[in-house]
Amino acid sequence: VQLQASGGGLVRAGGSLRLSCTAPGRIFTRAAMGWFRQSPGKEREFVAAITRAGSSTDYAESVKGRFTISRDNAKNTVSLQMNSLKSEDTAVYYCASKDTILTAGIPRSWDYWGQGTQVTVSS
Repeated sequence: VQLQASGGGLVRAGGSLRLSCTAPGRIFTRAAMGWFRQSPGKEREFVAAITRAGSSTDYAESVKGRFTISRDNAKNTVSLQMNSLKSEDTAVYYCASKDTILTAGIPRSWDYWGQGTQVTVSS
């Protein structure tokens, strides 16, 4: 299954980036979608998730109030708007899909993964 993440780049602290991820329709319309990130030497960590219908979201404490996850089911796209970026947000960001938002914080519970997009925040 091909999940395609895009939108990463280099930004100054305090700036914003918007990540996007597309998935095949047969997967996207049935799945909760999420974002994870991983820095060198660290484990992959949960960032945000959204239910199939987009009616409920979940966020890591470290990004609450700064990041917003959303989805457009007509375009099979999930987005992550990242504002007030900090140097500690620097990581490779991955999108993922699973059948339910339950246990969203556990990486191994997700079924499909995108290839990752690098986000670098300079201080």
